[in-house]
Amino acid sequence: MQSEHINARRAQFGGKLYLEFGGKLFDDFHASRVLPGFTPDNKIEMLMTIADEVEIVIAVSAKDLASSKVRADLGISYEADVLRLVDEFRAKGLFVGSVVITQIGDGDRASTAFKRKLERLGLKVYRHHLIKGYPNDVRMILSDQGFGRNDYIETTRDVVVVTGPGPGSGKMATCLSQMFHDHARGINSGYAKYETFPIWNLPLNHPVNIAYEAATADLDDVNMIDPFHLAAYGEQAVNYNRDVEVFPVLNRLFEELTGSSPYRSPTDMGVNMAGHCISDDEACREASRQEVLRRHFKALVTERREGLDPDASDRIALLMGQLGIAQTDRPVVQPTRDLAKSSRGPAAAIELPDGTIVTGRTSALLGASSAVLLNALKALANLDDAEALLAPETIEPIQTLKTSHLGSRNPRLHTDEVLIALAVGATTNAAARAALDQLPRLHGCEAHTSVILGSVDEGIFRSLGVNVTSEPEYQTQNLYRKR
Repeated sequence: MQSEHINARRAQFGGKLYLEFGGKLFDDFHASRVLPGFTPDNKIEMLMTIADEVEIVIAVSAKDLASSKVRADLGISYEADVLRLVDEFRAKGLFVGSVVITQIGDGDRASTAFKRKLERLGLKVYRHHLIKGYPNDVRMILSDQGFGRNDYIETTRDVVVVTGPGPGSGKMATCLSQMFHDHARGINSGYAKYETFPIWNLPLNHPVNIAYEAATADLDDVNMIDPFHLAAYGEQAVNYNRDVEVFPVLNRLFEELTGSSPYRSPTDMGVNMAGHCISDDEACREASRQEVLRRHFKALVTERREGLDPDASDRIALLMGQLGIAQTDRPVVQPTRDLAKSSRGPAAAIELPDGTIVTGRTSALLGASSAVLLNALKALANLDDAEALLAPETIEPIQTLKTSHLGSRNPRLHTDEVLIALAVGATTNAAARAALDQLPRLHGCEAHTSVILGSVDEGIFRSLGVNVTSEPEYQTQNLYRKR
């Protein structure tokens, strides 16, 4: 259905189509969490059906480069993600034509350095500038001092997919700038948008759309009824504030370049068919409620780590109120808190695929994350809880190495060390082998910890596909903390 709709939009314009892809083409874990059955690479697989006609342009904001913004789901910077995306697209046989750095201000050093880096790697790089009054001053935007100041991106194929590492990358402005320059060159071109969220034909207060607001709480994005769509058709459709704000620019651009606009509302610009493909609405509602809770804990931890005001977490708390949910509606939260209180130390819990809750606490040998991981694997392998998966002779050399030679003051094993020790033990221990074989079954499980995780444990959970959250508390009161 999605491919057919995009092909119909291409036929509508007849010439070059700039297709803005919102969200993530690869690893769209948010979509896969709130829409069970939507695979993380669903959109890229759809693009593969027209691979020979597609050219990719990757947009990244100079602001995100300057702030070293990080993709929370992957733990890498937007700068690194641009390189990763190029590799991923090429591995799929898709043509990456260029990278455009957007929203460049005066004296922007980060974008200049990144441009040089990309060019040394053989990539074409273009520069788009901040435009005073964007998106409200239409006259300025459609002038030589507005879009006219931007580099023209040379493209060779009929479908130009403009994507980026995350929201706010300047993708729509890139498409509109290209149409402005195409018109000056006598090239017929059009624009459409594939934005997964919000889903336009679900109600404004549907949990799937509220989960999108929670995911973008730090961007001040707000879902709203599309006023243009309501006025044009007398029907309610959901969009978000940035598209509604920029729609007059798009409309005016079409009118000036072609004499009329094919769109009567920002919703008309979209080609997303996901809302037509939901077969179990309640499953999506519950998945979205859980996502809002995950986003709340994530915001609390980020604010604690960075010393930020609780703006994002407060916004998400309001969304939780709309949905009638509390932190303890995340099943792994209360067991974690109860064990932390009774053991007077860090604790963790994992919810297994069948709904069983497994817990773990910090001991002399293991951190809470390591303990809960081993206990979960035991449960999945139907092993006795008293079964020793790691022999003392395996653990002790690792502890000695850490404390005597690597300068660590913490002899307890982290999750990566536990998995390595388990893999070593599996060569001679049948129980360890049985537990190790269960690792794939952890994918999609939910976990919670009573303290903020270090980067190692957080990375291991991410690699295993475990959706982990934490209380916004540190294990110690030390001022200096390793990431």
